Amino acid sequence: MADLPSHEVTVDAQFGNSRFTINRLMGTEDSSRYRFGTPELGAADTWDTNSSSQTNTFGYNTLDAVPQYDHYANTMVKGVNRCHRPSLAQLHTFIYEPDGFQPPKMYDAADDAEGGEAVKEGESANKPPGEPVRFGWVKGVMIRCMLNIWGVILYLRLPWITGQAGIGLTWVIVLLSSSITGITGLSTSAIATNGKVKGGGTYFLISRSLGPELGGSIGLIFAFANAVAVAMHTVGFAETVRDLLREYDSTIVDPTNDIRIIGVITVTILLGISLAGMEWEAKAQVLFFFVIMISFVNYIVGTIIPATPEKQSKGFFSYQAGIFSENFVPDWRGPDGSFFGMFSIFFPSATGILAGANISGDLRDPAVAIPRGTMLAIFWTTISYLVISATIGSCVLRDASGNINDTIEMPPIGCEGLDCSYGWNFTECAKNHNCQHGLLNYYQTMSMVSGFAPLITAGIFGATLSSALACLVSAPKVFQCLCKDNLYPLIGFFGKGYGKNDEPIRGYMLTYVIAVGFILIAELNTIAPIISNFFLCSYALINFSCFHASITNSPGWRPSFKYYSKWASLLGAIISVVIMFLLTWWAALIAIGIVIFLLGYVLYTRPAINWGSSVQASSYNRALSCSVGLNEVDDHIKNYRPQCLVLTGAPGFRPAMVDLVGTFTKNLSLMACGNVIIGPRKQKMPEVSRADRHVKWLNKRKSKSFYTGIVADDLRSGVQILMQASGLGRMKPNVLVMGFKNNWKSDNPSNVENYIGIIHDAFDFNYGICLLRMKEGLDISRTMQAHVNPGFEAGDDSHGNGSVAAYTVNGTLDPEALVAEQQTTTVFQSQQGKKTIDIYWLFDDGGLTLLIPYLLTRKKRWRNCKVRVFVAGQLNRMDEERKAFIALLSKFRLGFNDVQVLPDINQRPQPENVKRFEDLLGPYKLNDDFKDEAKINELKKDFPWKISDEEIQKNMPKSLRQVRLNEILLDYSRDAALIVMTMPIGRRSECPSSLYMAWLETLSQNLRPPVMLIRGNQESVLTFYCQ
Repeated sequence: MADLPSHEVTVDAQFGNSRFTINRLMGTEDSSRYRFGTPELGAADTWDTNSSSQTNTFGYNTLDAVPQYDHYANTMVKGVNRCHRPSLAQLHTFIYEPDGFQPPKMYDAADDAEGGEAVKEGESANKPPGEPVRFGWVKGVMIRCMLNIWGVILYLRLPWITGQAGIGLTWVIVLLSSSITGITGLSTSAIATNGKVKGGGTYFLISRSLGPELGGSIGLIFAFANAVAVAMHTVGFAETVRDLLREYDSTIVDPTNDIRIIGVITVTILLGISLAGMEWEAKAQVLFFFVIMISFVNYIVGTIIPATPEKQSKGFFSYQAGIFSENFVPDWRGPDGSFFGMFSIFFPSATGILAGANISGDLRDPAVAIPRGTMLAIFWTTISYLVISATIGSCVLRDASGNINDTIEMPPIGCEGLDCSYGWNFTECAKNHNCQHGLLNYYQTMSMVSGFAPLITAGIFGATLSSALACLVSAPKVFQCLCKDNLYPLIGFFGKGYGKNDEPIRGYMLTYVIAVGFILIAELNTIAPIISNFFLCSYALINFSCFHASITNSPGWRPSFKYYSKWASLLGAIISVVIMFLLTWWAALIAIGIVIFLLGYVLYTRPAINWGSSVQASSYNRALSCSVGLNEVDDHIKNYRPQCLVLTGAPGFRPAMVDLVGTFTKNLSLMACGNVIIGPRKQKMPEVSRADRHVKWLNKRKSKSFYTGIVADDLRSGVQILMQASGLGRMKPNVLVMGFKNNWKSDNPSNVENYIGIIHDAFDFNYGICLLRMKEGLDISRTMQAHVNPGFEAGDDSHGNGSVAAYTVNGTLDPEALVAEQQTTTVFQSQQGKKTIDIYWLFDDGGLTLLIPYLLTRKKRWRNCKVRVFVAGQLNRMDEERKAFIALLSKFRLGFNDVQVLPDINQRPQPENVKRFEDLLGPYKLNDDFKDEAKINELKKDFPWKISDEEIQKNMPKSLRQVRLNEILLDYSRDAALIVMTMPIGRRSECPSSLYMAWLETLSQNLRPPVMLIRGNQESVLTFYCQ
C-alpha cells in the first residue's frame, strides 16, 4: 500500500502492546494543507473520515481507502462531504495535490441527485435543504398500481364485457392481459434491480437498458399515452355523474356536453391536487384505496342478499346455476362484438402496472419497492377481475326490461329465455334489442347488484379519480426525465422542476392540456383503444430490453431480482406486438411509425450520451464474434482491403491525412491513426491518457477511425511497435500511410535516417507504403498554436510526421483547446469537380497504386473526376502497349479507359534540373576520392546517411529517372486533383537514406496538386478471376 504523506504520528498498535511510527514523508506546511475529499484540516486531524478508518483497520495510516458507499455513489447531498477513492496516480507516484482531489465522474450526472443535486437559483448554498417525500413499496407502488389498474373499466365495462364475451372468454381476456402485464412486471423488476433507479420511470428503465434511441421514442409515446389515460379515466367518472343526474331527470346541457363539462372541471381539480405536491397526492390515493375496498365488500354482500322485485326486473336474481351456464358462453353484439374488440377495451384497465415505476424518483428504495409492489398489485387485481366477472355473470341476465310489471304466472306462455323460469318475461325487449337493463345494456350493473348503491358510486369515483390522478402524475414525471436528457429539440422547457421534490409543474400543465383535448371526445369506447397500442408498444420494449440485456451476457447485467426468464420476456414482447396488430392494425402501424421516426431522429443527431446500454454490449459481442470468425477464413485477393495505419500524430494536427485516407476507407476498411509520443514514459504517460480527446476530434469530424497513442524513446521504435501491435486478428493494418518529411534538408540527418528506416521497416513487416505530400504541408500545429497561444515560439519539427510530442499549456497547444477549436477545412473535404486523377503506374507493385484511386472514385466527392493512367513504353510500340494496358485494366473492371503511354521517360532530363538534384546531394556526399577504404568504412559506420561516389555512380540512372519523372509530372499533371505514382524503392544496402530522400524530394517537388507515392508489398491486390 502507498503510505499517506503525513507527519510523524505515533499510533497504538492494535495487535500488541508495542507502538510504531509512521515516517514523515512531507513537510509540516505541506502536510497541514493536504486534503483528499474532505475539508482542510490541521496536522493533527488530517484525516477525519478516511484516515481513522484505515488506521483502525490496518493498524497504520495509509492513503489506500477501504471500500465505502461514497466511492461508488453518483449522488451528492448538500452539506455533506463525500469521501473519494484515491487515484492510481496518487497511490503509485505519490502525487501531492494541495488543492484537493476531484475525481472524474463515473456516470452521467445530468440529474445528479434525488433531492439534493445542485443549489437552485435564488437559494443560499448554506440553507439546509427540505427533506423530499419518499414512499415505501406499499404506499408508493402496490396501492398506486392497484388503484391505476382498478380504473373505470372495472366498474363500468367489466360487466358489459362479461355479457359480450361470456364468463369463459372474459377470464381468457383477463388472464391474457395479466400474462402480458405479469411478464412485463417481471422484466420491469429485473431492469429496476440492475442498478440504482432514478426518476423517469418507464423511460428511464428502457433508455438506460436499450439506449437513448429506443428509450427516447418510447418515453415520448408513454408520456403521451398516460396523458390520454387521464382523459379516459376522467370521462369514465363524468359518465357516472351524468348517469346519476339522468336518474333524477337532471342535465346540465345534453348527455354529451355534460360529460365534457364535468370532465374538464374534474381534471382541473385533480391538477390542483397534483400541484399541491406528492405528499397530498399520496394521501388522496390512500383515501381512494379504502373507498374502493369498501365498495368491493359492498358488492360481494349485494350478490349474496336475496334479490328484491325491483332488482329482479333489472335482471338480478342472486347466484343461479342457470344464469352462470347461459352467461358462460359469448353473445357478441354491436360493432365491437368480437374477442379482440373486447380485449382492446379491457386491456387499458391492466396497464396501470407501471404507475409505481413511473415515480421511481420518489421511492425510498426503488430496487425493492418496484418488484414487490408491482407483482403483488398484478396478482390481487387479477384475482379481483376474475372474481367480479364470475360473480356478476352468475347473478345477472344479459337482457332485462327494468319494468316491475313484466312478471308472469307459472307456467309461462309465449315466453322465451331463461328469465321465464324465474317468473319474468323480457322476451319483447330482448327481441327488439331495446332493453334498458342487464349486462349488455346497463353500464351501472354493479351499482344495481350491490347492497348499497352509493358505495359503488363512491368506488367508481375512487377508481376513476385515483387512476386519473396516477396518470396525471406519471406523464409529467416521465416527460421531465426525457426533457432533461435533451434528446429532442423544443422540449427542454418542460424539464424544469420546482420544490424539494423537483415537481415538473410545466409538465403538469402540458398533460392537462392534452387530457382536456381528449376529454372533449366524450366517448370512453373511442378513447380506450387509442392508448392500448401505445401501452402495448411500451410493454413490448420493456420485455425486449430485459431479453436483450440478458442475451448479451454483459458483466454489467446483474439484477438482484432473479425470478425472470429472458425467453418469457421475448415471448411477452412478441405477444405484445402481435396483439397490437390484432386490436387495430392501422393504429399499430401509426405507433410503430412514430417509434421509427423518433428512433431515426436520435440516430441522426447522435447525442453525446453513454448509459452503458445493452445495445452497446451487443455491439461488442457481435464485433468480437465477427473478429474471431475472420480468423477461420483465409485471406483472398477478392476480399483484400487497404487497412491503413496512418502516422498522423495528434489527428487534429494533420487533418488532410485523416480526410484523404478516411475517404477511401470509410465503411470499407480499417483506419487507425497512430501517434508516437517521444520522451520518458513516466513523463509522457499523461498524454497517452488523453486519447479520448483525439477520439472525440475524429468523431466530430465524422471520421471512422481508431486512435492509438504510444510512448517511445524515438519515432522509429514507436512506429515499429505500432506496426507490430496494431489491429486485431485479420483486422490488422497492411498499409502504412506517412506524410512527406518537408524539413529533411534542415533536420538532423539522424532523423532522416530514422524516417527512411521506417519505410524499410514497413517493407520488412510486409506492409504497403503510401506517402502523401502537399505543397502547403500537412502539419498545421504551428498555425493552431499561433492562434490559440500567441506566445508560441516556432521550433523545428524534428520528428517528421510521426508525432507531436506534448500539448502542455506552456509553449504548446493543449489538446482541450484543440478539441474545442473549430475543425480545419482541407482540400479533401470539398467536391473535386471534373478534374483528373493521374495515376503513374510505372512499376507493378501488386495493384495497390490502382486500387486506392479506384476506391476514391467510388466516393461522391471524387465521382466526377476523370482517371488517367500513365504507363512507361517505347516510342515504336506505343499503340500495342496502350492496347495491352487497356485490355489488362478492363480485366480488373476498374473502369479506367484513358491510358497514356510515356515513351520519353528514359530521356535525359534538363541540365538545370540535374544540377538542382546534385545540389541536394552536396551536403551529404562523403567525398571519398582521397580517402582509403578503411577510412571510408569508418565514416560510413559513423554517418550512414553519407553518400559515397561509388553509390552515386551506381544509382545515377535511377536518380536521373526521378528528375525526368518530375519534369513529366509538371508537363502532364499540373492541374490534376490528385497525382498517384508508384514509389521507387531504394535497396537498403546500396541506397543511403539521404539519397533515397533526395529521390522522393525530386520526384514530388514543385507540384501544385497533392501527390501520393504508393508502393504495395509486391503481392497481388487485384485479380480478374472469379475464384
